[in-house]
Amino acid sequence: MTSHTLKTLPTDVDPHNLPKHVAVIMDGNGRWATCQGLPRVAGHRRGAKVLKELLRCCKDWGIAELTAYAFSTENWRRPTEEVDFLMVLFERLLRKELAEMHREGVRVNFLGDLSELPPSLQAEMHRSMAETANNQAVRLNVAINYGSRNEIARACRQVAEQVHRGELTPDSVDEKLVEQHLYTTGGHDPDLLIRTSGEKRLSNFLLWQMAYAEMYFTDTFWPDFDRTAFHQALLAYQNRDRRFGGVGKPALTA
Repeated sequence: MTSHTLKTLPTDVDPHNLPKHVAVIMDGNGRWATCQGLPRVAGHRRGAKVLKELLRCCKDWGIAELTAYAFSTENWRRPTEEVDFLMVLFERLLRKELAEMHREGVRVNFLGDLSELPPSLQAEMHRSMAETANNQAVRLNVAINYGSRNEIARACRQVAEQVHRGELTPDSVDEKLVEQHLYTTGGHDPDLLIRTSGEKRLSNFLLWQMAYAEMYFTDTFWPDFDRTAFHQALLAYQNRDRRFGGVGKPALTA
């Protein structure tokens, strides 16, 4: 079965057991480009197209939310030329794709410390969020300059400041309160994490939010991750027994 035949949800996928929220670590862009004899930046260009197609796939198949790990707080350590290219690429993509995403009902959101990004990119991000704020077809969260430990520490500081001002008591601090200070407040926790390129780690991504996410790892490089590959990830997800700390379903007896 080829990717272009999968416009509608494949018949072997249960529409009543789909993840509501999928998170992706888009790994392998540079290695894909190297294997093709291309510069690393070519992999990032191709990776952006794959993300756009996956977002459309989520909309077509009835998955409400997609979160993509685009740039971590640790990615600043990459070569300056590559980082500069990525910043320009993010900004160009927003300018180029925003109108189409808006027409298709995509709500765009950004997770991370945006204050350290180039001012022109920040402006495009804020414009994208404002223009799409009322869209409801599918939600796209892009994690950029994002680190989960940094996010949790930031939330703790904000809660501590409220306690210090006397607005809260220590006894009133619970999980729900902390969640209100995370970048993801107002959204749903991911049900499924997909990481490409054979790596099997979280890399400081949504550590709090993925407490009960199912994890799917594939050797496929992100630029090759198409609808067929997504189909396989969903089949794997539907074979999981999600107990959330409870007891699983009893086995059927003959």
